[in-house]
Amino acid sequence: MSALTLLQSRTSLNNAELKSAIAKGALWLEKGKSVQRLRRVKKLINTNETLHFYYNEDVLSQAPPEAKLIDDQQSYSVWYKPYGMLSQGSKWSDHCTITRWAQLHLPNERACFLVHRLDRATSGLIIIAHTKNAARAFSKLFEQHELTKSYHAVLAGNIDKLPFEVSVSEPVNDKHAVSHFKQLATNIAQTLSLYEVTIETGRKHQIRQHAKWLGSPIVGDRLYGEDSINQNYPVNLQLCAVRLAFGCPLSGQPKDYRLPKALDLSIQTAEQNAITSNSN
Repeated sequence: MSALTLLQSRTSLNNAELKSAIAKGALWLEKGKSVQRLRRVKKLINTNETLHFYYNEDVLSQAPPEAKLIDDQQSYSVWYKPYGMLSQGSKWSDHCTITRWAQLHLPNERACFLVHRLDRATSGLIIIAHTKNAARAFSKLFEQHELTKSYHAVLAGNIDKLPFEVSVSEPVNDKHAVSHFKQLATNIAQTLSLYEVTIETGRKHQIRQHAKWLGSPIVGDRLYGEDSINQNYPVNLQLCAVRLAFGCPLSGQPKDYRLPKALDLSIQTAEQNAITSNSN
């Protein structure tokens, strides 16, 4: 019996609904210790195999925002991940992830392996590997911190009290974490500053927590920010990964990817609020 036929006999969903849910990643195939996403509706299911179907209409009805291809090196590609797009899927679906978007929109379809992550609310540059060898090589690169990762962030707070340049080494979730903040521009009247942030470690929500520790949360941060600030500036999280620089672990060639200004939400917010360049 095929996967589709089996689901038809066990659910009240019609063919179109089932096929759409399967295409979006709601179906999994368990065989022994292996559990993998299944998209082939005509796949014959053996007696030693089990299907797991996770159907959530609200999740499946979501539409992914549009990612943009920055560079395609065949064995890996560099993308702009927009605000709201996931880095990794769940058991319910993967259609709103950067990996699935890349798989569907590359010139020739390839396997996609995630080697690092950006928060759903963070936009910017992200690398996707397309071979297992590339995935291992780039994962090692990130694990050993052998690359430069830079972000732009719009911080709110009393500008007179904000340091021009500061390093923060406060632990994040009890783990070692280091972030370096450098002020690029300010707007004293509206108490906003544009900062370049480089990180030595990649802890979850690291920059967001370190900005809060400085007393100047990132504008639009609904988790670590302040309601009064976010009400004055009703925008998405103003944190964007703008640079990835590294020696390619496959070719040995130096690579330095910088996000086009037109895609940098933090720069756009800075310009809209007349944040002016700091000449210090």
